Amino acid sequence: MRSRTLGPFEVSAIGLGCMNLSHAYGTPPAPEDGARLLLQALDLGYTLFDTAALYGFGANETLVGETLSARRDEFVLASKCGLFRNAEGVREINGRPEVLKKTCEDSLRRLRTETIDLYYLHRWDKRVPIEDSVGALADLVAAGKVRSIGLSEVSADTLRKAHAVHPIAALQNEYSLWTRNPEIKTLDACRELGVAFVAFSPLGRGFLSGTMPAEPAFEPRDIRRNMPRFEPANYAANRGLLEGFAALARASDCSMAQLALAWTLAQGEHVIPIPGTTNPEHLAENAAADEVRPDAAALAELDRLINRQTVHGARYNAGTQQEIDSEEFAA
Repeated sequence: MRSRTLGPFEVSAIGLGCMNLSHAYGTPPAPEDGARLLLQALDLGYTLFDTAALYGFGANETLVGETLSARRDEFVLASKCGLFRNAEGVREINGRPEVLKKTCEDSLRRLRTETIDLYYLHRWDKRVPIEDSVGALADLVAAGKVRSIGLSEVSADTLRKAHAVHPIAALQNEYSLWTRNPEIKTLDACRELGVAFVAFSPLGRGFLSGTMPAEPAFEPRDIRRNMPRFEPANYAANRGLLEGFAALARASDCSMAQLALAWTLAQGEHVIPIPGTTNPEHLAENAAADEVRPDAAALAELDRLINRQTVHGARYNAGTQQEIDSEEFAA
């Protein structure tokens, strides 16, 4: 794969989101299968691996550490703090400096490394000034435990406040054909500040791959059960977009997933998508998306077909929406 710049690093233009191997989309694969996929990703040329303390409540970091520590010099390691399972076993957003530093120590142990290359504040704890949370991460940089700092699901204004405290290497927000919120302000702010924009869920949580059934039966632990776009009426309406999308993929001689990733890459040289998968064939397919070059007419047709006016349903429910800071389009 080609490379793109992320802070002080050059990374593969498409990174690997590791969450699926332990968290969020139903029953995860067996650890040995997850380990094989991680090693395959390295061999395919992925050099950005993204995990978090939240994913599997530590299990994902443990999997990444146990599997990849022997090849630690071959990739850029990203993890996250500020969103985790607390001592009472409850999911919690907590951005207090002492909590972030404790989380980092736990992550370093699980990841079997002395330094995390890119450490994100997973969610901004709105009870704590962003300057205080970023100041704690800056202390970790000074201590050599972290090489660069990132933020996730924050607005351009919050990014600017944080960047004034310590340079921010990357902003990770959701971005895909069917989630366009970064186009309000954050894509431009990242370009202006020299911040990489890391796009999570660039395949629309599987929807844009075209592989989901007409009536999906989500497992109890699948987070899509609580997402408005996947409610039956909205999902049925959104499936109407796929016929035209599939035709565009055929015309571009690629899969639907590859076209969705190629569209994301075309939004700027500072944009780095991080699709996740548990399927080895899909892993290779996603890596090959870097070779797809849709022309201007194809990109324009994609924009016309799938956009915020044509997609049915919000990306988050009301409760989850309260936890994030990223911009929203006016109703």
